Amino acid sequence: MNSALLSVDAVSKRFRGLRAVAGVSFEVQPGHIVALIGPNGAGKTTVFNLISGTLAADSGEVRLAGARITGLRPDQICAAGVGRTFQLVKPFAGLSVLDNVVVGALVRTPRVREARGKALAILERLGLADRRNVPAATLTLPDRKRLEVARALATEPRLLLLDEVMAGLRPTETDRMIEVFRQLNAEQGLTILLIEHVMRAVMALSREIHVLHHGELIASGAPEDIVRDPAVLECYLGEEAA
Repeated sequence: MNSALLSVDAVSKRFRGLRAVAGVSFEVQPGHIVALIGPNGAGKTTVFNLISGTLAADSGEVRLAGARITGLRPDQICAAGVGRTFQLVKPFAGLSVLDNVVVGALVRTPRVREARGKALAILERLGLADRRNVPAATLTLPDRKRLEVARALATEPRLLLLDEVMAGLRPTETDRMIEVFRQLNAEQGLTILLIEHVMRAVMALSREIHVLHHGELIASGAPEDIVRDPAVLECYLGEEAA
């Protein structure tokens, strides 16, 4: 029996004549932190959209803990245990920071008082508790990134999809995010699949890395093997180091 929490099996997606994702397959084991990397336009966010139900796959399937989630609506996939962040951060600008997170908490906790308590605890973990009453629209980019993570965590996911949450952060802010994800993984066993261009974060967090290029999976393996893979160096890491 397959023990994977997430199984992506030969998923493909085309946008008219553009092949965005071509027969991609990989698995994420429970409790692991796994990275999905590749050049811009490689198809990484499209894969996230196929997993989370934002887009429908042309072929292939996605399973969560063995149950097929392909074809479900995004809210159904969220209820099944998949939380995600978005590369373009768009909080509910007119709501307070706390109320943004309460919206996520209500997925699991129908009582508003309990949802507010859970939301506040998440904000404290992410260092946003002191800003809980300010409008989300007033936050800086680093704080909006942390709010995006907080909203996803509030849904109590089994699998957390992180789409470039460290892009644009200063090194100290990146280190803080890395430590938060390490703690969540160690203390709660949270499984994480992340898209990230900040290779320092990828190497610090990931147990396994999958590499996409032109919609195809070109390499999978341990971080120390991926950074020496000739195909990966040619299409991605070489240009990152340049």
